Amino acid sequence: MTVVAGSLSTRERILRESAALFRRHGYNGTSMQDVAAAVGITKSSLYHHFPKKQALLLEILELTVDRVTPAVRAIAEASLPAAERLRRAVAIHIVEAVRDQDNVACFIEEGRYLDPAYRDDFVAKRDRYEGYFRRILGNGIEAGEFRRHDVRRAALAILGMANSVVRWYRADGPDSPDTIATEFAELAVRSVAADGEGPGAGGAHER
Repeated sequence: MTVVAGSLSTRERILRESAALFRRHGYNGTSMQDVAAAVGITKSSLYHHFPKKQALLLEILELTVDRVTPAVRAIAEASLPAAERLRRAVAIHIVEAVRDQDNVACFIEEGRYLDPAYRDDFVAKRDRYEGYFRRILGNGIEAGEFRRHDVRRAALAILGMANSVVRWYRADGPDSPDTIATEFAELAVRSVAADGEGPGAGGAHER
């Protein structure tokens, strides 16, 4: 989705330009003056919207996770086989990540720079999001669809694979976001699917 710059509010432009700068130069390599210059406003105007750079980073991270969490939650709670839920959850994660590369890159790489005063809320939201993937995996193990494994590590591995798309995807590349999402979703399901070669299904719990 293409957003016309003139249709954005000043606050939205600040968030968009900040995410791009943080992705390109890192949180620590970007100053508030850099952000103000990119937006085309004064530094004092920037501070009117965001009193400190930490608050700016936190809003980018929270907007990113808040935008995708409801869709993934709905998938996790749907009355579908776990394999289909995992396939859909991974696919939507990737499509949204590609659509919002700058913000998602910040979510993946820059959240570690949040001060403790800001970190707890962010970590809680991040863990809640990851928890929906753990729920799907746990359900799949209980139903015999997936091999027995540590659901936390499996969820982190699947999300790590999905997040890697942010680093290399290019809009002018040969494959569409939907094509990549479909391929990665199938890889995720195959990586945990019960195939008779691993330990029996069932009995595993989230850790």
